Amino acid sequence: MKRKILLYLLLFILFAGAAAAQNMDYERERHRGMLETIRDDIKKNYYDPTFKGIDLDAKFKAAAEKIKQAGSIGQMSGIVAQFMLDFDDSHLFFLPPGKVNKTDYGFDMRMIGDNCYVISVDEKSDAYKQGLRVGDQVYAIEGFGPDRGNFWKIEFFFNRLRPMTGLRLTIVKPDGAKQEIGFQSKITPGKQIMDATGGDLNQLIREEEDSYNRSVKQYFYDKIDGLFIWKMPHFSLDPTKVDDIVDKARGSKAMIIDLRGNSGGRVDMVLRLIGNVFADNVKVYDEKTRKETKEIIAKTRGKDVYGGKLVVLVDSESASASEIFSKVVQLEKRGTVIGDQTAGAVMEARHFGHQTGIDVVAFYGASVTVADLIMKDGKSLEKIGVTPDEKIIPTAKDLASGRDVVLARAIEVLGYKLSPEDAGKIFPVVYEARR
Repeated sequence: MKRKILLYLLLFILFAGAAAAQNMDYERERHRGMLETIRDDIKKNYYDPTFKGIDLDAKFKAAAEKIKQAGSIGQMSGIVAQFMLDFDDSHLFFLPPGKVNKTDYGFDMRMIGDNCYVISVDEKSDAYKQGLRVGDQVYAIEGFGPDRGNFWKIEFFFNRLRPMTGLRLTIVKPDGAKQEIGFQSKITPGKQIMDATGGDLNQLIREEEDSYNRSVKQYFYDKIDGLFIWKMPHFSLDPTKVDDIVDKARGSKAMIIDLRGNSGGRVDMVLRLIGNVFADNVKVYDEKTRKETKEIIAKTRGKDVYGGKLVVLVDSESASASEIFSKVVQLEKRGTVIGDQTAGAVMEARHFGHQTGIDVVAFYGASVTVADLIMKDGKSLEKIGVTPDEKIIPTAKDLASGRDVVLARAIEVLGYKLSPEDAGKIFPVVYEARR
């Protein structure tokens, strides 16, 4: 009897090992296919026909060879991602297949000045239970020290490429105390995304709709007589909606457009916004594609433009369209830009979506840079960003106590008065899990 059990166990191990090996071979072939498709996306569409001096085919062969040697799906996805990251281009990156399970770390962080800080925490999360608080400086994440150069790569790695079941952070408290904390992520089990006959695709569609609804939501504050404050999370509105919002501000002597945390979005929206605050047509930039260079003009709304005083708020997460708008305001001397140095991620890209598999479909894609944008002063903002007219960096204690010193200063510049404590209550930072 014991010999039979041992025989069955041995056969199980052998078959399981063969199945695992077969599965890894499938994954290697699948990832090589994704790599090849993405290489072709770049070859056909990248704005620089010399690919920044990179031998694209040689780079593909080297990456494909690494995939052959990879020992896990995570390693394979990392190789595909690195293939694109080596271009050091803010808008060229891998969009890996969505993970089956959803990972929520329970906190959000941001570069403020030269340091990384926690800006929101879910009070129900294990991170909060272990002592993580708003205003804590994130000194290291799993041993990686965040800075302005690598922060977006760290976020991409831990949120998109390889979500973790838990994290270990080195933090510095607002009082200067340094400590190590570890906590568990919240894992929400999911299912493989099936083809159109499966119900999970409908769930994916619903989630995308929810995401869109969140992205187009705008926030306003008009409780101070003569002042209109517009908090814009994304440049995602239909251009005609911009007219409607600016019309709300027309009776106010001054307007603040808060672009902190705004990573950009639609080009037609930023052009419409510029046209809403300038009495004449404005040259915004030269769009330099692979085949041509085209002058991009924002057309004024004429008599319907907003003519009051203007202040724009920016931070390290203000990117792309946010940077374009801020820089135009500076170059044309239309208003004042206040806050932190912006992201320096100003290119034009297209997303190329693909899928792999037959019975079980995995969706993936690539963001490919199709144009460089040269501003009116002859310079690109890529890797440089916008330097505010007045740089204001919140302290750890400001964050911990909910004081918004940047908004309070903007209000003061326009001739009004509001304490940082009260300014912090207008658009409080609330934790929202990534989806």
